[in-house]
Amino acid sequence: MRTLPRRRLLQGSVLAAAGAALAPLGACTGGGDADDGPASTSGAGSTGTATAGTSTGTVVPPPPVDPGDPVTWRAQFSLSSDIAHFAAFTLAAHPRRVAEAIDRHRLGLDEDTVGYQFQHEGPADEAVRAAAAAYLGAEPTEIALTDSTTMGLGVVYGGLRLDEGDEVLTTTHDFYSTHEALRLRAEQTGATVDQVSLYDDPSRASADELVGRLIDRITPRTRAVAVTWVHSGTGVKLPVAELGEAIADANGTRRARDRILLCVDAVHALGVELETPAELRCDVLVSGTHKWLFGPRGTGIVWVSPEALERLQPVIPPFEADSFTAWLDRAQPPRARDASRLTPGGYHSLEHRWALAEAFGFHDEMGKANVRTHTREQATTFKEAVADLDGVHVATPMSPELSSGIVCIEIDGVQPFGVLAGLLERGFSTGITPYRNNYLRIGPSIVTTPDETEALVEAIADLA
Repeated sequence: MRTLPRRRLLQGSVLAAAGAALAPLGACTGGGDADDGPASTSGAGSTGTATAGTSTGTVVPPPPVDPGDPVTWRAQFSLSSDIAHFAAFTLAAHPRRVAEAIDRHRLGLDEDTVGYQFQHEGPADEAVRAAAAAYLGAEPTEIALTDSTTMGLGVVYGGLRLDEGDEVLTTTHDFYSTHEALRLRAEQTGATVDQVSLYDDPSRASADELVGRLIDRITPRTRAVAVTWVHSGTGVKLPVAELGEAIADANGTRRARDRILLCVDAVHALGVELETPAELRCDVLVSGTHKWLFGPRGTGIVWVSPEALERLQPVIPPFEADSFTAWLDRAQPPRARDASRLTPGGYHSLEHRWALAEAFGFHDEMGKANVRTHTREQATTFKEAVADLDGVHVATPMSPELSSGIVCIEIDGVQPFGVLAGLLERGFSTGITPYRNNYLRIGPSIVTTPDETEALVEAIADLA
């Protein structure tokens, strides 16, 4: 008996009248990044109409993307030129090809909602999974689609199979979404959550200290280690590959269900750093795709290894075919065949989700290594320059091996919000870390330039 995913069953009667033929069985998958909270940025400036990617006003096509010329990368955005956007990584503006894809899908849905959805949903979802997998050096079957980092963390930690007395190890530096997802799961299962501080002074953190403090807290009951690749509160980048190797050693001869899973929040690394999940030796990688990747707002991914998939169960009912068919047959779903089992069902912002493949394509067009170099060079220039200013302290490590695009600083005698306001008056959009300890947070990226970075240093010197 041929079965159909739920949406296509519901749409069949509508489409039959128009003579539409039902497509072969295919997965019917569904999905804000609260990752940094509502108070983490401040900025100004209106969307331009003479640059890339708008659906209203006069649009002048930008120059083609040149992998060797970051000026052409910036030209793909409609961001106002009246302000330097050093907080753009918090919630992305859409580059031209992403904006055009969103508009194309929105128009199709508005003109023929049911027909366009029926035609595109399966293929478009799979195209996004394929693009994400190619970017990560993974397989499409290992990708689940979400709406944000927070949703992804909820999917992973909320569905982690734990028994009473099991332990999950995380850090004091992780964001609310990780801590709260783990707290709720522990409350449901009787497991415990242990938090370890990896450094006392982030600027002086070392790889040995970061890995050593975590490994020293592992016990025979530890079932998962939950970490963030790049800390949004300090800018510290964990040596995840070294941590993964140490956890592999700690797993030793543990049974499969007792193995420690290394789960990584990668939201402030994806779109800058180059390592793949295989190179990181992690089991799960979670990320929103509307930050450093500059993908459609309200999108995210989860990469899950086949081994980790065995240890996870859906939190929100999935719309993948096996689960829906089992419901029709009044049976239990079979063992998950791929990560689409973890994609939350329901209707999502389809035009945004289906445009996500274009964001991965944009990074391929620029060259991932070029993007990392451009981001690192600006961050390093900024750190070294402000570190020489009297009264300015850089919390983020100087080494690119232990830092990425985020740079956190403080100025003696000036509250971070005062610095933020002063910079905004001077034409710079920056942010504040949404943690107990507040730093001014700077994020040079593909939408900022070396000249803007130098000007930002001068503005901070005026305020110090």
